[in-house]
Amino acid sequence: MIQIATREVYRNRWMSVREDAIRHPDGSPGIYGVVDKPTAALIVPMENDGFHLVEQFRYALSRRSWEFPQGTWPDDRETTTEELARAELAQETGLRAATIERLGSFAIAPGLTSQNCDVFLATGLTAGEPDREPEEQGMRQQWFSRAEFERMLRTEEIVDALTVAAYARLLLRG
Repeated sequence: MIQIATREVYRNRWMSVREDAIRHPDGSPGIYGVVDKPTAALIVPMENDGFHLVEQFRYALSRRSWEFPQGTWPDDRETTTEELARAELAQETGLRAATIERLGSFAIAPGLTSQNCDVFLATGLTAGEPDREPEEQGMRQQWFSRAEFERMLRTEEIVDALTVAAYARLLLRG
């Protein structure tokens, strides 16, 4: 595919949306809408063979969602994703990690967005006070045993694809 033209159709402090005119290999024209977002960090806070999750209202789903802490900077800040992971963990849960281990990376939704996500395992956790953003009002945190977490996956109480994918990365780590 060859990009013929691009135009930004929307921007806010977390993302932009562009529309690309393209030409397919057979010469026919096409169009793609792409959501551009910076690389995210997702943190698997593991303690006592269980996990700390956050629950928050997800506007696009019109429901609350249990998930691993995750996010991006709301500006053009340039840091490592490990620094972002540590900041997100502290911001959303108040937890500080003695050890952060990168488990891998994945494309979030390659048919829709250019965004990638780096996954980190956080251990050696110390409790503190969260410092949540206004968009995170009503967020709560809770620890779940591994058995309870897996039950929530099976019963679809956890529907966040990033959380499911991050758990797969953890399992593959061994």
